[in-house]
Amino acid sequence: MLEISIPGYKKLTIKNLILDYNGTLACDGRLVSGVKERLNTLAEKLKIYVLTADTFGSVTSEVKELPLELSILPRDNQDINKLEYIEGLGKQCCAAIGNGRNDMLMLKGAALGIAVFQGEGAAAQAMLSADVVCTSIQDALDLLINPMRLVATLRS
Repeated sequence: MLEISIPGYKKLTIKNLILDYNGTLACDGRLVSGVKERLNTLAEKLKIYVLTADTFGSVTSEVKELPLELSILPRDNQDINKLEYIEGLGKQCCAAIGNGRNDMLMLKGAALGIAVFQGEGAAAQAMLSADVVCTSIQDALDLLINPMRLVATLRS
């Protein structure tokens, strides 16, 4: 669990990390360099979930050795399915990271939403729904590994 008190913003108690796969953790279906190490580090404090439609059909093999729970979602209504997933976990204790329009509700609903803007781009709606926007998944994960970075970014 991560407890982060952000002056003038809110106190976060994060137990779960929910991640989009394609465009967030992966590019063209393959994990981005440096992601495995960071997820292993975060798994010491957080329960990690990956939600995806598995567009490239590679997610199962790419994450098989990582300490996370994988859910392959139907292609329809992914935005609603992702929101319902975090609601089931208790959205007040969830951090979410994504880049797509289908991540918008999840990012807005989570206690902490982080949008990433990488090679695949990011939907404007996702960026506007997030608390923080990062230019790489490595930087987004590092915010949780080094939470004082979140304090510096979100404090009043």
